[in-house]
Amino acid sequence: MRSPVSFIDSYPATPELAGDFGMVSSTHWLASSAGMAMLEKGGNAFDAAVAAGFVLQIVEPHLNGPGGEVPVIFYSAADDAVRVLCAQGTAPQDLTIALVRDTLGLNSIPGTGLLSAVVPGAFGGWMRLLADYGTLDLATVLEPAIGYAANGFPVLPRVGGALVEMAPFFAEHWPSSARTWTAGDLPTRAGQRISSPLIAQTYQRILAEALDGGGSRVQVIERAISVFYQGFVAEAIDGFLRAEPLMDTSGRRHRGVLTGEDMARWQPRYEAPVSRDYHGLTVHKTGPWGQGPVLLQMLALLEGFDLGAMDPLGPDYVHLVVEASKLAFADREVFYGDPDFVDVPLDHLLSADYTTQRRALIDMEHASAELRPGSHGNSQARLDYLLANAGRDKDVGMGTGEPTFARLPGDTVHLDVVDRFGNMVSATPSGGWFQASPAIPGLGFCLSTRAQMFWLDETMPAALAPGKRPRTTLTPTLVTREAKPVMGFGTPGGDQQDQWSLQLLLGAYHFGRNMQAACDAPLFHTEHFPASFFPRAMKPAHLAIENRFPEATIRTLTERGHQLDLKGPFDLGRLCGVSTRDGFLRAGATARHAQCRAVGR
Repeated sequence: MRSPVSFIDSYPATPELAGDFGMVSSTHWLASSAGMAMLEKGGNAFDAAVAAGFVLQIVEPHLNGPGGEVPVIFYSAADDAVRVLCAQGTAPQDLTIALVRDTLGLNSIPGTGLLSAVVPGAFGGWMRLLADYGTLDLATVLEPAIGYAANGFPVLPRVGGALVEMAPFFAEHWPSSARTWTAGDLPTRAGQRISSPLIAQTYQRILAEALDGGGSRVQVIERAISVFYQGFVAEAIDGFLRAEPLMDTSGRRHRGVLTGEDMARWQPRYEAPVSRDYHGLTVHKTGPWGQGPVLLQMLALLEGFDLGAMDPLGPDYVHLVVEASKLAFADREVFYGDPDFVDVPLDHLLSADYTTQRRALIDMEHASAELRPGSHGNSQARLDYLLANAGRDKDVGMGTGEPTFARLPGDTVHLDVVDRFGNMVSATPSGGWFQASPAIPGLGFCLSTRAQMFWLDETMPAALAPGKRPRTTLTPTLVTREAKPVMGFGTPGGDQQDQWSLQLLLGAYHFGRNMQAACDAPLFHTEHFPASFFPRAMKPAHLAIENRFPEATIRTLTERGHQLDLKGPFDLGRLCGVSTRDGFLRAGATARHAQCRAVGR
């Protein structure tokens, strides 16, 4: 491992935070502050994470919401163990391949609208974490989010821009969203105060009904879960999706098939992480119902090279990491899916023999332009299907499935917490973006459209099936050394999340970057493989790279055959993270987009 280096002169000189009380890092300063407030009240990292998660729903409504989902990976000092909480909602019982492909005549599940709605998992997930591992009461933890929703918050430029762009569509096609999001004066400048009064009323009613009857802290939280999944929230969602059909990305109108019964039968679940050692560190990820294990596959491939001897801004380093990424993500496409429904051969994919075979495919002089998954089982038939169907629906209606509309980019959100008690939490909430689905009347929020990530072919591991988890891109990371937590980090960014997170980890380990420097380091990624979002396009040999890399690096990468997509100096990623080192708790958050913040003492 190298000693710390000043890897580039132009990166923002933001200090890494260090202290011994607690640290919170997230993609919005108000969420980080809300989390820190919980720690100051005597709460732990779980209380802080839940409070921050609920605030993110309010202040970044174009990237997540109450109807979304969240995977959480955490270390509990009380359990002395790393665990995963999967709060990814499942496909409705009536959403089948036959319905979408045969009855409705669609080639893929629309990226927006009602048909692609899955069970909203975020609320249940945060409540489960609070009940089982938190210490504060529900009213205290919800107070910041309810306050911002009711009284207002300063609008981000991208929120205001998205609302202005969406207003005509809402007025014509999604009247409930028009009433919820674009009634009255639209924000025309960053920092204007906006509010979400319907969401505030929804959470206030949930809290009131949960408190009715008294009882212990946990009993109140359990009643809140029942109110959401079996009470007035579920009833409102059920009724709205059964009503009139509404426009989606197919250019046609469809009803939703999610029901109150789907919500009532769903529960979040704890799982063991998928883990791999890397030079004395143990890296923990979620299971293959998400893309998490691709980071472990990339680490396995890279372990055969001396990365520490390379220049982190040089062409060999960038080329190697990109080519390893292509191989790992190709495997994601043909092997990953909900392990409750499909056999995912993770032991094989992470084995030494398989990794050695795959590593030999990396040509250090030429960029690969092919999608090359490993040969195992019926991987060839799955590859043939992907090549025939990726990006098939080129002529789409409005928007895309990712939280992006028109010219406005979007992604998701992220948060990390470490506390003085030894706990560490990393979570990547997403879904329920106001661009993606109509607002539920009376509730003020919309639903996750994650069903778009299913394929409509029964032989694919990520094929649609009732009750199945879509293979998402949401992928927090937690790292331990000698079974104790040393890093928790992540980023928004869809398919790019594990690519940017990998670069943070490699920068910290091989090049001595502290958490802040690792978050701010120049980034790159490839979109070489089929995208997870509608319309599932792929860009062979693609390489997006920030222009802070030297001209010689850019030139050499072009000569090796990479199709360069040159970005601005701080365009890629919104990395956040916490760590422990030298007896201190530490945190950083990227300076990109001027909104991520780390706080602590």
